[in-house]
Amino acid sequence: MLRLILGRLVQVVITLLILSVVVFFGAMSTGDAALAITPSDVTPEELAIVRHRLGLDRPLYVQYGTFLKNVAHGRFGPSSTLRRPARDLLLEALPNTLKLAGAGLLLAIVVGIPLGVMAAVYRGSPLDTFAKSSAILGMSAPQFWVAIMLIMLFGGYLKWLPTHGMGGISHYILPSFALSLFILAGFTRLTRSAMLEVLDSEYIKFARIKGLNERLVIFKHALKNAIIPVLTFGGISFAGLLNGSIVIEVVFAWPGLGRLMLDSIVTRDIYVIEATILTSALLYVIMATLVDILYGYVDPRIRSV
Repeated sequence: MLRLILGRLVQVVITLLILSVVVFFGAMSTGDAALAITPSDVTPEELAIVRHRLGLDRPLYVQYGTFLKNVAHGRFGPSSTLRRPARDLLLEALPNTLKLAGAGLLLAIVVGIPLGVMAAVYRGSPLDTFAKSSAILGMSAPQFWVAIMLIMLFGGYLKWLPTHGMGGISHYILPSFALSLFILAGFTRLTRSAMLEVLDSEYIKFARIKGLNERLVIFKHALKNAIIPVLTFGGISFAGLLNGSIVIEVVFAWPGLGRLMLDSIVTRDIYVIEATILTSALLYVIMATLVDILYGYVDPRIRSV
């Protein structure tokens, strides 16, 4: 198990270093960062002072080393549009994205896994047909279209729920559902497939022959073994929710990391772009690594992989 953990940690470091190179040189290729944070009427002398203060007059390898050092300490530079440190903007937006992604994942678990279990238990029933049809629809419908339809129906016509910004629990319902619909459908299909395979196994048949309660057979013996691939999908899906919330945050005016990233790209706010991209990648890599390690505890067969 220690070998698995060390191997994954090495992969994390290598992945983040490669990404830092891509982000740094990608940002440098967009133009002079000093021009982005200075007024349009700046003089050449003032621009040279700013470039020297930011270290932009140094060789690229020196700038990259400084960049890595600053990133390690959480320093990204000032926002050119909001005139605030990019780190402060990041710390304000990130918790909002985590809340929305957490609500979406919770909704997907609470609805998707029980629906998949019931669809497998009552295979061929109207419930099974509904679950399969809903899963196909959920995995096919574009996020932005779902979000717009929800706003039109529940915000425009029925006026039941708020459609923009953060607030109470009611503000989470529409964006979390739109964000989690694909994952919810995936949970349903994956749980159903895994449960069907487990329910046809010999040890489940033996448990039923012994006269165990059917609910105990399904939820203790069958679901316990069927949940392993669902667990992996859930961890990766949460990372995907964190990085896939840009469309939802923009449509619902949610002040999160995705919206901040898009706004910074539109305004060419280089330091905020670097901060949001690196943070999103770090979250994804950390979640993927934790899933690998957790999977190693659950399934000993991959510990030597």
